[in-house]
Amino acid sequence: MSQDVTIYITDRNGQRHEVQAPTDMNMNVMEVIRSYELAEEGTIGICGGMAMCASCQCYILNDVVSLERNPEEEAMLWEAYHVKDNSRLGCQIPITEDLEGLELEIAPEQ
Repeated sequence: MSQDVTIYITDRNGQRHEVQAPTDMNMNVMEVIRSYELAEEGTIGICGGMAMCASCQCYILNDVVSLERNPEEEAMLWEAYHVKDNSRLGCQIPITEDLEGLELEIAPEQ
């Protein structure tokens, strides 16, 4: 039986939000951020989650999710601004039960 997971997201203004993310809707972190309106409209997920814009870049703040990036994600972050060692694209992190307790911060706008 699927359940929601709790994720902690710090927005671009430094405010921390505790959100519930469904594990049964095939969503990703970028879509959760958009659904909770934690980033200004039109500033996140511009490419629709295709790993082609880096607008959903976020910083992973704990070890709940791997920092390993797929080749498309690596290529996009290579060209992005504000990239850190713990940067990931939110569109490339699917919501699964393994994400319980994930802490992340939305990177500044490109």
